Amino acid sequence: MSESIRYHLRHDTRYEYDQPVAESHQLLRLVPRELPGQRILSHRLDVQPAPTRQNGFVDSFGNEVRIIDLELDHSELLIRAEAWAEISAPEQPAEAILPWQQTRQALTYVAGKRYEPALLDACRFLFESKHVRVKREFAAYAGECFGSGDSLLSGTTRLMGRIFEEFTFDPEATTVSTPVTEVFEKKRGVCQDYAHFMLSCLRSIGLPARYMSGYLLTRPPAGKPRLIGADATHAWVSVFCPPGRWIEFDPTNNLQPALEHIVLGWGRDFADVSPLRGVLMGGGSHDPEIQVTVVPEAEFHAVYGDVEDAPTPLLPGID
Repeated sequence: MSESIRYHLRHDTRYEYDQPVAESHQLLRLVPRELPGQRILSHRLDVQPAPTRQNGFVDSFGNEVRIIDLELDHSELLIRAEAWAEISAPEQPAEAILPWQQTRQALTYVAGKRYEPALLDACRFLFESKHVRVKREFAAYAGECFGSGDSLLSGTTRLMGRIFEEFTFDPEATTVSTPVTEVFEKKRGVCQDYAHFMLSCLRSIGLPARYMSGYLLTRPPAGKPRLIGADATHAWVSVFCPPGRWIEFDPTNNLQPALEHIVLGWGRDFADVSPLRGVLMGGGSHDPEIQVTVVPEAEFHAVYGDVEDAPTPLLPGID
C-alpha cells in the first residue's frame, strides 16, 4: 500500500469595498480535483452574504467551477472553501525514462494519422496562451538541459533545477500581468512566474506542459506553531508522458510533488484556473485579503482547537 496523508484545507477570500456593491457575479475554482492519487473526502463552500443564485459546471479542462450571483447591496464579501483531502505518493511512469524526443514525435502532426484521445488532449498544451510564449530564446534555454540522449524525466528535472538555481523568489518583482519575457529578463518572481517560464521553455521545444494550481504544505519555523492563514495558493507544472500520463515538477522548490501538493485544477496558464474571477457593479477600489491554511490531520486540533471560528471537522475519526 502506498503512503498517504490527509489534509484539512481552508481558503478564505475577503473583499471590503469602499462603496456598496449592487451586483456581483463570480466564478470560483475552489474545489480540489478527484484524482488517482488524490481523494476528496469532503468539501463545502460558504459565502456571506448568501448568494441570490448559485450554480456550477465543469470547464473544458475538467475543473469544477461554481457560479455565485449576488443581487443585493453589500459592502463586503467573504468566500470560504473547506475540504478534507487524502494524498497518496505518485508512481513514476516507466515511460519517463524513454528519450524525450519520443514525446515530441508522438504529438507531431502527420496528415491522416489517428491520434488517441490522450494525445489530442495533450495537444492543447503545446501552444502559446495568455501568459505562456513559444520563442527561440526559451527553446535555447531549455535546449541546454535536454541533450540528445536524455530521457523526458532527466531533461525536465535538469531544466527545473536550472530555473531554481538561476531565478530569485521575489514577491515584489512582478504582478499577475507581468509578461514571461520580462520574468526571463529579470529572473525574479513568484511561483506563478516560475511556472509560466518553465511552461514556455517546455512548449518551445515541443513538449506539452500544463499549469497546475493548488496548495502546498509549508513548514513553520522551528519551534513555532503552524499559523492559520499563513499559507497561499501555489503553482507548478506537469509534463505529458505518452501514452497518457503526466509528470509534475515544482520549479519554485526544485522537487517533484509527492505528498505535500494538493491539486485544485489545471489549464494552459493561470488565466484558465484563477481561483476567483468576477464582475461587479459599484465597490470603488478594493483588494482581496486571501488566507490559506493547509493542516495535516495530526495537527488539526493543535491548530484550530482554541479558535472561535474553527471549522467543523467533517471527517470521521477527527472529532
